[in-house]
Amino acid sequence: MRAALLIARREVGFYLRSWTGYLIIALVLFLDGFLFNAFCVSGSKLSAQVLTEFFYNASGVTVIAAALISMRLLAEEHQSGTINLLYSSPVRDHEIVLGKFLGALVFLAVMTLPTVYMPMMIFLHGKISWGHLAAGYLGLMFYGAAALAVGTLASALTKIPILAGVIAGCSIGVLILTHWLARVTERPLSEVLTAMAFHGTHFPPFQQGMIHLRDVVYYLAITYVALFAATRVLEARRWR
Repeated sequence: MRAALLIARREVGFYLRSWTGYLIIALVLFLDGFLFNAFCVSGSKLSAQVLTEFFYNASGVTVIAAALISMRLLAEEHQSGTINLLYSSPVRDHEIVLGKFLGALVFLAVMTLPTVYMPMMIFLHGKISWGHLAAGYLGLMFYGAAALAVGTLASALTKIPILAGVIAGCSIGVLILTHWLARVTERPLSEVLTAMAFHGTHFPPFQQGMIHLRDVVYYLAITYVALFAATRVLEARRWR
């Protein structure tokens, strides 16, 4: 576990010491701010509705950011050859994957924190529930963590960071589209697709201020399965 934390610290340091990290933060703040002003505060809406729409829009930005953050985690190590240094060090494969993921997750949290000023603006003209605010941001972190885990798996599959980002984006896109596919299929397949929906089924309760155990378990399961698969891919690459 100590080795994983050291790798995570290295990853966070990379983003905070390079222009890449600040570019991603600037992009996220710009997109969240634009969507908030364009769609959330326009018209006559209740404060709770404005906050719900903010989290809906922020979830899309979070997925984009997760793909950008995770695409270089392992792919860049393979591309530059520095993965051999990790292989030759007394670090296990699951510690490499976990360390990379935790570093990306911490940076995602650092990136998400400044967006809180937008919900705070609602207090200027209305009131919102602190529980709603906490549930929404908790949902963003679970949602982002699952997206990062899928991105980590994609990054383990290829040596090209851009390709890893494309794979991650397509994989998450398929999971999101299952919600729409469920509408045009018959039972029991429609029920399975609905349960698999990455956004349409499991994120709306968070954005509305509710925390359901099934949604937490779903995102944790996606995270675990993706990281487990990434570890197995890394083990297979080690012995090539």
